[in-house]
Parts: sequence; C-alpha cells; structure tokens
Amino acid sequence: MEALLKIENLSVGIKSPAGKVQAVRDVSFELHPGEVLAIVGESGCGKSMLCKAIMKLLPKSGKIEGGRILANGIDITNYSEKDMRKLRGKLFSFVFQDPMSALNPTIPIGQQIAEAILVHEPKLPKEQVYNRVISLMELVGIRQPHERYKLYPYNFSGGMRQRSVMAIALASNPKILLADEPTTALDVTIQAQILDLLKEIQVKLGTATILVSHDLGVVARCADRVAIMYAGKIVEIGTAEEIYYDPRHPYTWGLMQSLPALNKGRDELKTIPGMPPSLVNPPAHDAFAYRNEYALEMDYHQQPPMFQITDTHYAATWLLDPRAPKVAPPIGGKANV
Repeated sequence: MEALLKIENLSVGIKSPAGKVQAVRDVSFELHPGEVLAIVGESGCGKSMLCKAIMKLLPKSGKIEGGRILANGIDITNYSEKDMRKLRGKLFSFVFQDPMSALNPTIPIGQQIAEAILVHEPKLPKEQVYNRVISLMELVGIRQPHERYKLYPYNFSGGMRQRSVMAIALASNPKILLADEPTTALDVTIQAQILDLLKEIQVKLGTATILVSHDLGVVARCADRVAIMYAGKIVEIGTAEEIYYDPRHPYTWGLMQSLPALNKGRDELKTIPGMPPSLVNPPAHDAFAYRNEYALEMDYHQQPPMFQITDTHYAATWLLDPRAPKVAPPIGGKANV
C-alpha cells in the first residue's frame, strides 16, 4: 500500500539564546491510509515539533534543515505559506493538546466549527453549513447538538471542548489527522472516550492519524503502529503488538516498566534514571547511553543504526548487533541477540 505521508531524514533546528536546538534529528517514517501511528516519548523529545514541521507551523525561530516531507507522493518540504494554506484542513489537520487555548472563548462552538468549513467552501449555503456542523458535532459525540450549537467554550467540560476541537479539525474531511497529546488535560475516563473516538473516526472516515503522547499505556487501545522517540530521534518503531510484546530498545523497556499496570504491589513506580541530554549540543554517540543500564562500550562512541528485526519492526540499539552479548529484557519479549 502506497504511503499517504512519507517523512525522509527530517531534521528541524530552533534558534534559542543558548544556541541552536536540534529538536528533530534525521527522522524517517511512513503513514498509510486509515492507520493510527502513535509517537511516544518523554516531554522535550521532539514529538510536537515533528508534527508542527509536517504542518509547516514551526515558530519563527524554527527551520527545516534537512530531509523531505512527501504527501501523496508530492514533496511539500519547500511549500510556501500560501501553498500550505490550501493543504491545511483539506489534506491534514491538527488537534492541539489544550482545547481551551485552541478555542475562542468569545465565539459560540457551532460558529467556530462553521468557520472551519467556510475557509475551504466559502460559497456553501448557510443551511448546508449548519447541517454539516450538526453532523460533525454528532460524529464526535456531542449530544443535543442543536441546543449546544450556540453555547460557548466555557459552557463545555474539558472532554466536550476536546470533542469540539476534533470537530473543527474534521470540518474539511482531512486525510491525515495529527493529534498532539489530545488527552493530556483530561481525567482517565474521558481520556479513554477520546481515544475510542479517534479510533471510531479512523474506521468511519478512513482518516490516517498521528497520535502524539508521552504515555505508552494511553495509546495501547487505539494505535496500529508505535514509534518511540528519544532526544529528537526515533529509536524504535513497529506494530503495536511488536512494541508492547516484543520491545527491543532499552528506552522502550524503561517506558514499559514505568506503566502503573506493571507496578502493582510496589511502593514506587519504576523510573528511568537521569535526564534526557540537551539538544543544543546533542551527543555524537547514543543519546540514551548514560541512562541505559544495558549500555555497551560502543554506545559511548557511536550512534547505533536502525537494526531490522522483522519487516515492520526496527530498533536503534547496539544490543541488536550480532557481536553484542545476549540480553534478556526486564519485561515480556525476546532476548536481544
């Protein structure tokens, strides 16, 4: 199946007072029609900046410094802002993590959804716009849409506001939906509802989704594939089953061990020691080496390549080199050999 979105060796730099931050470093992956790809990692690892680079929504201090972004086989890396406006909403759309800041508190919810429709279809009759808004509100699970059309964001709960943001993002039937930690500010029950809704939308509309999260446990219920990101790089990628049942990178092991579900009966959660490295001057060797209890001598001298485990599963760790010693993972899965 041909990829709907293909990222090739993408690198993003951001100017800061401390120096240039290498926020995204040589990232490559593909997104296929109708699939949910979860990108998981700690805060500051480059997940959100990667999504903003794809949408060309980087801050003024940010710049794509290498690589390509191909959408439907067309290279959009050097598209102008004018060209990108034609694609945003139609080809791909963005769900921000804070719905309260994404919504205008002075405009009714229905009107904000209608505006998103009229951006691409300005001549659509009012009645059709209204009916489309009602359909979108129903699609994202907002009950009594006719009554709630005229309500303001402050009349809605956090979960309802997030549903409203999703309705706006889906207003022009995008082929790709980028959801940047859409459940961060919500309680556990509402988180589950929003994730189930993303999966329903994927099934009903065939929308491909990139779901960004810092919680490996959260995305388990809806992801088809999972990419683990650390210090601006993807260090492991595979199907959800491969990542959850046969993880191969020590960082993935650490994330898995940090899940509350795997720490029942313990007084404290298992944590990954240390802090991620500064991306102003990222290490030339394996960025995870100093936090990795399974680190080899090679990890302190050279970055590992992406080793292929299966046709769909890859991991960047020297433990997968044929010369490396056999290491049994601390959680379920096969030993790295």
